[in-house]
Formats: sequence, C-alpha cells, structure tokens
Amino acid sequence: MDEFKVKGKVWLITDNNGDLINDIDTDQIFHNAFLHITEISEMGEHTFGNLEGWKDFPEKCNPGDIVFAGSNFGSGSSRQQAVDCFEALGIKAIVADSYGAIYKRNAINSGFPILTFNQINNLVKEAGMKNRDEIEIDFLAGELKNISSGKIFKIDLFSKVQKDIMEKGSLLTI
Repeated sequence: MDEFKVKGKVWLITDNNGDLINDIDTDQIFHNAFLHITEISEMGEHTFGNLEGWKDFPEKCNPGDIVFAGSNFGSGSSRQQAVDCFEALGIKAIVADSYGAIYKRNAINSGFPILTFNQINNLVKEAGMKNRDEIEIDFLAGELKNISSGKIFKIDLFSKVQKDIMEKGSLLTI
C-alpha cells in the first residue's frame, strides 16, 4: 500500500448519545500538565487524557487505527503535542467534519494525515460504522471504503500542499 492510502480500524470519538464529539480542543487532546514532555514517543500515553469518556484511549487503540471526530477538532491553543501524540500511538489518520485552524496547519506541516468529511455524523450513520470496523482511505482519490460493510464514500481530497508536505515527511524537510 502506498503512502497515500491507509487501512486501519476506526475509533469513533463519540458522546453518550453516540454522536461524534464536536469542539474537542487541544487541551482535551493533550493536557497542558504534560507540555514538559519533549519526546514524541512519550506523548501517546496522554492522548485524550482530558476528554471525559476517552481517557483510556491510549490503552485501547492500536498502531494503524484511524480516528473519527466531529467538527472543530483541535480548536484552542497551538500546541504541536496535540498532533504528535497521535503519531506516537501510531494513529494513521484523523477524519473530522472540520478542524481548528492552527491544529489543521500543525498537522499538515508535520505531514500527519487529516481529512475532512462535511456532515461526518451522517457518513457514520449511513455507513453503519462502529468502533473497530476496518476501513481504507485513499487520500488522493478522496475515497473512504468501509471494508466491514463494503460501502464507499467520497471525502475531501488532499490539497497539493498537503500531498507535497506528506511526500517529504514534514514542512521542515521540503
């Protein structure tokens, strides 16, 4: 599989009603109490450590998993750790309805794949998607396939900038 395709199991970051959580800020993703950590490999264990109902995410997820969230994911401060903690866990991509502007820029600049799907809650319901379903995403074709159900959906394509940065590894290597 090439670098612009991933296959993995889904984590739907949902509330008690089963809807994807909106407005997950960078402090919920990576709490400011751990900003002293500078080694990316040590950041993963603190992912979602300040998000009620998801504090045990690092123990449950596996390398290769893909995270789904609602709108405005990563709003708040500009902490790079909120991107790096997913990399430390081996998360392959995040799919959300939308992203906080700084989070989006940080993720793209570091070559971490984030994708947008407008009305993502509808996609999850239409696909009958549940946690641990296996999916495949083609970033360049803008295609998401729920392998568990066989359904295929169109998602936003990678931008040229996002593709170029990911090919090089990060903005710092361009």
